[in-house]
Amino acid sequence: MTIAEEVLDQLQAALGGRAPAVRALHLPPTPWNGTKDAEFGALELDDGSLGLSYLLLDDTLAALSVTEQSLVGMDALALARRWRDGTGAERALGFAAVNALSRHLFDRAGFLPPAATDSIGGLGPQAGDHIGMVGLFPPLLKQVTAQGARLTVLELRPDLVGQHADHEVTLDPAALQACDKVLCTSTVLLNDTLDSVLAQCARARAIALIGPGAGCLPDALFRRGVTVMGGSWIVDRSAFITALRAGEPWGRHAMKFALSPAGYRGVAA
Repeated sequence: MTIAEEVLDQLQAALGGRAPAVRALHLPPTPWNGTKDAEFGALELDDGSLGLSYLLLDDTLAALSVTEQSLVGMDALALARRWRDGTGAERALGFAAVNALSRHLFDRAGFLPPAATDSIGGLGPQAGDHIGMVGLFPPLLKQVTAQGARLTVLELRPDLVGQHADHEVTLDPAALQACDKVLCTSTVLLNDTLDSVLAQCARARAIALIGPGAGCLPDALFRRGVTVMGGSWIVDRSAFITALRAGEPWGRHAMKFALSPAGYRGVAA
């Protein structure tokens, strides 16, 4: 069973056939304005729950900009299935619905994940550690290497490959086999590469999956060896939506959280 299939089955069971409807799709300005904040869109359900999804794979942002109104009133679980069954923009839209439904269930249960203590999933890199980074995060490089840890970055872009002063960038997933700890972008849930990445991480004693798009039920991730899911928990819905639609910074309207198996009782609870 794939991660998407497992998460969708859990959502359907937990919702008991009573999925909220879609209230709105919130997108940043088109075309992309070049800022990190404008890389994500949010699907809003009729109870106010929001789910984020990355928009810069292929032509996702442009494609979704013409579908906003057609989604209003749609069953959110039916939309979520596009994460499993769709491609491109449809898959991104489905993933936003998955994250929104997950937030709906968390709120219904009164569950609040703990705040993150850093931006790298609590990996605590030290001298002697070999850290794998899936997807190059330039703002996080110093946090990873400051204490002398070795850093190997797995990328999809050939133009980034090479040896640098404090890290190496490679296209070879097998490079993760030598890593003690792994930091992974939540975009791997969109481009369907998480299972292949985790297959290379048998040696890793810690795997942190982070990013604004990390908002789904984490059960399937924890079962596959992910030790921390770190995402953005929206705390001021109205202000967040206003900032997102303007392409402006929205981080102050959200809390960065870090959820581990020890702090999560499971979807059944």
